[in-house]
Amino acid sequence: MKSESHRFSILQLTLSAVIVAFLASCAAPKTTKIVQQPEVAKTAEPEQQSASYFIRQSKEQTGKQALNSLITASDYQLAEGQPLKALWLANQLQAQTSGQQEYRLLIVKAQALLELEQIDLAWQQLVKAQSVNTDLDVKYYRLAHQVNLARGFTLDALDAQLFAFSMNPQAGEEEIEALWQAFQQLSSWQLSQLDNNKAPYLSGWVQLTKYAHRFGDDLSAFHRYLQQWRRQFPTHPANNLVGQLLNKEKAYPLGAQRIAVILPLSGRQQAAGSAAQQGILAAYQEQSITKLHFFDSETLDWTTLKSTLETLEIDYVIGPLLRERVNQYLAIDDITIPSLLLNVSAQHTLSENQFAISMRPEDEAVQAAATLARKDYQMPIVLVHQDQVSQRIATAFVDEWQRVTGYAPKLMPFSKGKKMQTMLKSALGVFQSKARIDDLNSRIKHTIKAETRNRRDIDMIYIVGSATQTRLLKPHIDVSISPFADTIPIYASSRSHSLAVDEGDTRDLAGMSFTEMPWLLASQAQNKPLMQVTKQLFPTRSDSLQRIFAMGYDSLALVNKLALMQKYPYVRHYGQVGTLQLAANQILTRTLLWGRYNKDSVQQIAMD
Repeated sequence: MKSESHRFSILQLTLSAVIVAFLASCAAPKTTKIVQQPEVAKTAEPEQQSASYFIRQSKEQTGKQALNSLITASDYQLAEGQPLKALWLANQLQAQTSGQQEYRLLIVKAQALLELEQIDLAWQQLVKAQSVNTDLDVKYYRLAHQVNLARGFTLDALDAQLFAFSMNPQAGEEEIEALWQAFQQLSSWQLSQLDNNKAPYLSGWVQLTKYAHRFGDDLSAFHRYLQQWRRQFPTHPANNLVGQLLNKEKAYPLGAQRIAVILPLSGRQQAAGSAAQQGILAAYQEQSITKLHFFDSETLDWTTLKSTLETLEIDYVIGPLLRERVNQYLAIDDITIPSLLLNVSAQHTLSENQFAISMRPEDEAVQAAATLARKDYQMPIVLVHQDQVSQRIATAFVDEWQRVTGYAPKLMPFSKGKKMQTMLKSALGVFQSKARIDDLNSRIKHTIKAETRNRRDIDMIYIVGSATQTRLLKPHIDVSISPFADTIPIYASSRSHSLAVDEGDTRDLAGMSFTEMPWLLASQAQNKPLMQVTKQLFPTRSDSLQRIFAMGYDSLALVNKLALMQKYPYVRHYGQVGTLQLAANQILTRTLLWGRYNKDSVQQIAMD
């Protein structure tokens, strides 16, 4: 820090004389005709391609010509790896600039701040640059791409990347491959959010990515849809890329022949283990797996597990299910058998041949918040039940909303009984409205009949609670909304949806939307024949066990797909727990569907 301050002081001393002389020349009347200095050609002498050259040159110039030289000098300081100098010089010059010159300086400042890891300040400079010059150039979009990536705004970064590509006449295969890599990393819910964007070439990229997601694991189908894409987008720049995909030899891995499944088949979590086992067996009926070996994780001799698996010539492991058993399994040295864990460990990093399915409720909250935040709601509130799981979901929702919008929605906890209605009326401002009516009545002789009104600034409600709690809460919301006010959209997590509870009347929940896995939502993605069978065999199975059953069902299909997903990042698994994507940390994350309650039914909806 001390050396940095020292460098900054030297910079001030060396440049102060130049800046003072320049500012004085700007203030004096100009008699010399100003000629715009052209940019330095690539054939210029080496000494003419440096910041010091343009600073010296500015001493011999006046007005705009001198200012342009100094702006160019700040740009060269960036190229010379001196962002502090570039930032200082740009700050000194900015007050004397406007229009295109100010735009150039703001780009310099944004680049310097990015290199100094001041990401938010860099973004502020780009926002200002857009306000002073709506005719944005390739340099702006390249920088916007970098800054948005650093901010974690993946979709905005991709949007800027597409604009930069379209403005670059020298863009070639390397830039096309970079775009393809970016699209491959998008989750299914992120991809759906791009449909309404206006970036160049976007529709072709989105359609190509959707085909890759859906058919990337089926060679013949993928080739068929790639040919269809070519007919639909004959002039798209990704056509060469599609040609490479068509010609690429895909070495699809052979299926596992002996699979070990480690589940809690006794003890306190036996019901969960049995549900996962039944899901795996249901999938087994549809596949040609040679042999399954089930192990009870609660009675297993973990000290001999490695040798047992080797003796049985196991070539894949599914499980364990319980988190403590996952940690126990990962602690075993030298197990190199490919494994699909049914829970995520916070203690161990997964190796290249180890994978895990994430069913964390926080992931669902992030998807919901990122999706809803793009709908321009200005004043959302989050109603959260005071239990540990609900609190985790609500916190994840608020954190993601704040990251995207800069605003943190207000958290309003609720509990059962009369306190629920009291909390809700307070949150919606109904008590304040009644107080104003009572105050007015106290000031006049006659009683005024007036309806209490809820706050008009609240424009969205997100509920986090169980299905039973939501059924109690939702009617209170409805009656607390003034008949003169617009309907407030209500959204919820999957905890608010229950197949068992929905067997009764659903009218109280009408209008509420929620996220859910395909297995528990009537949709095209749901395996309806299997759902009918399980309803007959297990009519009283709880929602939580239904989710574990679906995970077990998906896990067997994933065994023969994970190596492909690892090799080709565009491959997705459209399962019953959601659309699964393999992340860089070897964890499978999900995209969920959206459902909505009508008066007498629940249906899937599109959430653009």
